[in-house]
Amino acid sequence: MIETKDILETINMIDNENLDVRTITMGISLIDCIDPDIDKACDKIYDKICRYAQDLVKTGEDITREYGIPIIHKRISVTPIAMIAGACQTHNPVKFAKTLDRAADTLGVNFIGGYSALVEKGFAAGDYALIESIPEALSVTERVCSSVNIGSTKAGINMDAVKKMGKVVVDSAYLTKDSNCIGAAKLVTFCNAVQDNPFMAGAFHGVGEADCVINVGVSGPGVVRAALEKNHCKDITEVADLVKRTAFKITRMGQLVAKEASSRLSVPFGIVDLSLAPTPAVGDSVAHILEEMGLEICGCHGTTAALALLNDAVKKGGVMASSHVGGLSGAFIPVSEDAGMINAVEKGALDITKLEAMTSVCSVGLDMLVIPGDVTPETVSAIIADEASIGMINSKTTAVRVIPAIGRKAGETLNFGGLLGAGPVMDLRKGNPEKFINLGGRIPAPLQSLKN
Repeated sequence: MIETKDILETINMIDNENLDVRTITMGISLIDCIDPDIDKACDKIYDKICRYAQDLVKTGEDITREYGIPIIHKRISVTPIAMIAGACQTHNPVKFAKTLDRAADTLGVNFIGGYSALVEKGFAAGDYALIESIPEALSVTERVCSSVNIGSTKAGINMDAVKKMGKVVVDSAYLTKDSNCIGAAKLVTFCNAVQDNPFMAGAFHGVGEADCVINVGVSGPGVVRAALEKNHCKDITEVADLVKRTAFKITRMGQLVAKEASSRLSVPFGIVDLSLAPTPAVGDSVAHILEEMGLEICGCHGTTAALALLNDAVKKGGVMASSHVGGLSGAFIPVSEDAGMINAVEKGALDITKLEAMTSVCSVGLDMLVIPGDVTPETVSAIIADEASIGMINSKTTAVRVIPAIGRKAGETLNFGGLLGAGPVMDLRKGNPEKFINLGGRIPAPLQSLKN
């Protein structure tokens, strides 16, 4: 039975500790929209998205109003567009991006993800053209997000795709340099990408998914930090138990929203992603959770251990609170979106090397890092290769979302506004990886991939 104190506790979490549902994301399959005539394919895509998601925004607003639960974003993810574009290879796939953007604008959703390609083992029809078109697509659209999966534990790492993505990232930043290089902020390069991720910019609707599903991404770093602040744990075991109990409460709210949205939209419930997703708001920081555990500042020695504990406890607590947990699920460390991370970078406690170490034990990877605008494509490719290697060897999802700040150097700031925040331009390591990147080919899958 729900007790009064539990209701009051949840109200306090929402009002004072930045608890929210970060996104309701509707995943829509576009497989039945494939057509060799690109105009017909685009018409089918637009019609299907608008038909399936016509009530998505209203439903989210209704749930917020009736339950008092903030739902920050309403989003859509679709089948990787490279698969659709493969049927009409003589046309520029940017037309698909414009169609997605038009549908998102019509429906009033915040973002639409799936301008994507899955090339971990090689390029299929439509893949290469779509990857080449990403900079243009992100520069001429407002709500479209893009992702490319370049590696996996089962397949290894496609270094030809890695090399390509370094240039794509730099070009995406350059083409949107008058808009704070926002193109690169809407682009993620994955290893071991998941099919049911509700979070942008990496969301796409996997081929193993149902025709249409509802996935929900919860948040709540501020709630975890506040719980640690109030309870004064005596040892690490108590810290882990407290985080588990708090993650359970956060995820139950996500489960409620997911089931309610699923019922009202007559769409199957997919998963709850129980990731701790920070925002630039004061008190809504993963870095501040780590500091509440006893670290003087995020990035000092002990940070990786504290983050490993947090990530594991979040998963253990959250998985008991939802009938289906999926997506990325853990703790995000996007620099520009986390006030504590920004502070740590500005004070010299956190750099790209320490962040890379932290990604070995938490969700995703190097996320929302602003780097100098004169970075070479080969260096970006090398950053992607390093992070993909961590994901491949450890059988986990890793990703790179770095933003070359065109015209800016280390120590300056790039301000995106909104949930994307503002990022200090971070210095990179010395040395040129160009010869290594230009070797191309494929890094073989590790031995642990042979599990059949």
